[in-house]
Amino acid sequence: MIHLQRNFFVFLSLVLLSSAFVSCNSNVLTSQITKLPEEGWDEKNKLNFTVDVTDNKVYYNVFLNVRHADSYPFSNLFVFLTTTNPSGKVTIDTLECILANKKGEWQGDGTGDIWDNKIPLKQNLIFPQTGKYTFSFQQGMRLNPLPLIMDFGLTIEKNK
Repeated sequence: MIHLQRNFFVFLSLVLLSSAFVSCNSNVLTSQITKLPEEGWDEKNKLNFTVDVTDNKVYYNVFLNVRHADSYPFSNLFVFLTTTNPSGKVTIDTLECILANKKGEWQGDGTGDIWDNKIPLKQNLIFPQTGKYTFSFQQGMRLNPLPLIMDFGLTIEKNK
């Protein structure tokens, strides 16, 4: 009988834990990360992320995810963003990702010599139409290939 109660308790705990993880991630429209080559991010290497927006009546928050090594030689990262909406309209932006403060201290979460940044790009964004959007990122630094940027990605979440 005690064995049966323990199995039931374990099963119930797993169900509750699983539902908690599912509910926590239900606000994430997409989270895509691309691992970059060890030799660096070449300016010709455009990182493309396609997102299917099915609800254009809710507000979204858009973040850039940047993982870099502690020895990254700059305090920022410039990227060129080309956005193509479902109707084919293209917009181009230049973005600056601040990775260190004015004192030279890395921002984000650091583990050992690796730093993760979740950089806000747009807050309270409403997509004008439903359908597939393509976000294409190209590094815009003067050094090519750009060393020590390990991963780059895009996260879009529903605003709570």
